[in-house]
Amino acid sequence: MNERRVTAAGAALLLCSAAVLLGMAATPAQAAEVSFATHCVPPAGIDPVDGTTKVEITAPATAKVGDTVDVVWKFVQAASKNPDIIDLPANSVQPSGVLKAAGAQTSDIAMQGPRQNPAIPKGAAMVLSDMKGTLKLTAPGEVTLTPDAYTVNAMSTDTKCTPKETVQKAATIEVTAGGGGSSSTTPGPTTSTSQSATPTPSSSASATASASASPSDGTGQTDFTGKEVQVPYACKTPIGDKNATSPVQINAKKNGGSFDLTVQFKKSVMNSPADIPKDSVKPSMEVVLGGADKGTVHVEGPTNSSAIKSGDPIEIPDLTGTYKPGASGSSTLSPGVLTIKALGTTTTCTPVKSEVSLTLDTSQQANGASGGTSSSGGSSSGGSSGSGGLAETGSGDHGALKALGLVAGTAILLGAAVFTFMPRRNTR
Repeated sequence: MNERRVTAAGAALLLCSAAVLLGMAATPAQAAEVSFATHCVPPAGIDPVDGTTKVEITAPATAKVGDTVDVVWKFVQAASKNPDIIDLPANSVQPSGVLKAAGAQTSDIAMQGPRQNPAIPKGAAMVLSDMKGTLKLTAPGEVTLTPDAYTVNAMSTDTKCTPKETVQKAATIEVTAGGGGSSSTTPGPTTSTSQSATPTPSSSASATASASASPSDGTGQTDFTGKEVQVPYACKTPIGDKNATSPVQINAKKNGGSFDLTVQFKKSVMNSPADIPKDSVKPSMEVVLGGADKGTVHVEGPTNSSAIKSGDPIEIPDLTGTYKPGASGSSTLSPGVLTIKALGTTTTCTPVKSEVSLTLDTSQQANGASGGTSSSGGSSSGGSSGSGGLAETGSGDHGALKALGLVAGTAILLGAAVFTFMPRRNTR
């Protein structure tokens, strides 16, 4: 009887020990708080700010080569406050930034948080959401994670913050061999948003955020996130020529031999002083192919699902279409001509210059796009799920927005309505 009790007690002890070990293996790193002096540059008309940023980085304490780990950047304190100009409404502020990986592998990890915040009174401390990103581990050893530059987007304006001193590491991942990792030594960063990405806060982020997708590399990857690129447009409207700049991002999802594309205008929201009926605004674009493939891909968005009253924002929804490759190799996708039809008029915006947003490894398909147009486009539902940011804006007196230092951008006149590129807002 005593032997049975001892055996049972021993088994229970072993089970508890195993559970403790398993729990330890899954425990995230205990990230110490890191503080660093920061220089922040607000929108035009507002003086730069020097302050202190305090962040906490959370990542797994241990992992193995081949794992893709989630990383969280928590703002304990932002370096700048809301200027003493206007109150910021709830869900109007979105952070993005770069987290530097060093040690066993070197990489810039693109981080982004949701546009989620309480109302922030003028002069009050900025309240920023947690930013998230992912890192694929490619080599055994110690990988350190260090915060770098970040951008705060509020109501279409960007405040860019960069460290003024060497920042200390905030977390460490011990990476063990095994798991069949990739032979690549420096993976490109990926983000967890639809979105992507918000304007890149530093040159290092721009250099690494360009998405290069390889669906035939054996990883089984099906979703590919493009880089957000700034596209200056020259627009021909019914009553004159206008210029506007907007950040655009192209994402893709593999679908057999083809790719389902989604084009997002991250910062493009329009306000109209005229009433616009339901189903009267229709956007579309010709995505330009390069590299191995040639031609264009037609993508389009749904019409406005409800009437828009004067003064209400008009968002450019996600533009969707299908890319059927016409060539095998490395093919690039760049934003092309944007067309907006509204109230019986057409405005055509042609890129003055355009950068590659997405690169895909493609396999030629019958009746593919090379030299022509891959035109299975369109969507009948939903608006853009992209998060925040807005086109560069110029003139125009928009009350509180002007007070924010928005030398507001470019007006695109569509018939009787005047559309001004302004920051996208989440609507309730």
